[in-house]
Amino acid sequence: MNMKEIAVWNLVLTSALAIAGFMLVIVGIIYSQKRVLELLVEDTDDRLSNNKKDINVNSLIFNKTVYKEGPKIVVIGGGSGLNTVLKGLKGYTNNLTAIVEMSEYENVQKENENLLPIKTVKESIISLSTDEIEMKKLLNLNLQGGMDFTDLILSAMHNIYGEGSKFIENISKVLNITGRILPVTLDKMNVCAELEDGTLIEEKRKIATNSIEKISKISRVFVAPSNSRPAPGVLEAISEADAIIIGPGNLFTDVIPNLLIKNISKTIKESKAIKIYVGNIMTKPGETDDFSLSDHIKAIFEHANNRIIDYCVYDTGEVVPEFVRRYNKEGADLVEQDVQKCKELGVRTVAKDFSRIENDAVRHDPTSVADAIIEIICEDLKFKDMQNNPKYVRMNTKLKAHNENRKEQAKFKKKIQKAEDKINKKAKRMDDRRKSKFSEKYHERIRSIQTSEKKREQNIRRLERGR
Repeated sequence: MNMKEIAVWNLVLTSALAIAGFMLVIVGIIYSQKRVLELLVEDTDDRLSNNKKDINVNSLIFNKTVYKEGPKIVVIGGGSGLNTVLKGLKGYTNNLTAIVEMSEYENVQKENENLLPIKTVKESIISLSTDEIEMKKLLNLNLQGGMDFTDLILSAMHNIYGEGSKFIENISKVLNITGRILPVTLDKMNVCAELEDGTLIEEKRKIATNSIEKISKISRVFVAPSNSRPAPGVLEAISEADAIIIGPGNLFTDVIPNLLIKNISKTIKESKAIKIYVGNIMTKPGETDDFSLSDHIKAIFEHANNRIIDYCVYDTGEVVPEFVRRYNKEGADLVEQDVQKCKELGVRTVAKDFSRIENDAVRHDPTSVADAIIEIICEDLKFKDMQNNPKYVRMNTKLKAHNENRKEQAKFKKKIQKAEDKINKKAKRMDDRRKSKFSEKYHERIRSIQTSEKKREQNIRRLERGR
């Protein structure tokens, strides 16, 4: 190799090393900047404040932007059922709208008679908050004069914004909750019912008790006044939704009343959203005694004058018998899952195990319910060939993670159960062995005692007869 070739080779080698070094510097800068950005997002993403060690940091930047691009989901209902769904869905999207039944005006303090009954949405605010425990403490904080923080913020926000839908919307902003809460109507109205025997009940809280006392089922429910108008933003939210969730909750007093407000059911019917009904696990005494799943759906269709449900998600009914018996004593029972009749009504059914025991009561599990809803939305997007849609990618990724986590939990429970069974079997064998040794050692002695005791009793009886 001559000097010229050596010089060329050295030049090539030097150039290659320089390029490699330059590339390493660029890669180093990219990764360092990426890590800084990840740490920034990790530090500022409220969802991660309590679980940073369990988070895949590589997905944080993606999550931060796509939460806002998540599906627009409207949840319609009231009570604990509505709040359960909100708790689960807030982990998938920020585009959540809770449309809440607002009929309990008798609960408003007398000095604030013209205000919306904000306490009826307090639980929804808690459910949509980043830290539910701290928000609950805050809203239930007792102040001087018999007021709590909810009363205080109600008065303050009313003074700032006056009455109207902005009243609650701005409370949502001030408290920095996920999504928004809309009252179904701003009109003062109440939920009324007519029983099968013709009795009219004009107070929502008396419907179930009167039905039980009169041993007469509910024929229909209605709102008074009948021309109650939807609050601003409600019809728009329904029209623009990707999915509309109805229930779970007390069918006649929490769910159906929302559908009776002017144009609500019509707008749901006309919306291009997927309409999903989350079925109740247990019947409600005085409301849905002996109601099956299809009975719930039929009642919704009849009151809405429209077939406004595409899918029904229902529980598999695998509730611990002990708790079912407790409910039976109070007049409640498991909702019969008559799936075939639901299909005959044109409703597709999805079975999921989403019941859990909470404070000795059967409840819907928020995560399981949300997963079932998101799975339906993902399948719909997949059917429309939208697998590359950011909504689909993120939801499907998180859904898979939840399913994997559930499988791991099931495996872990199985291992624990197996270990417990092994310990119990070993303990039983040892107990049987102890009993066996005792029996062998003292068998003759026990027989002797039993025989002598028998003779003693016979002698006593003879003596008694001799007297």
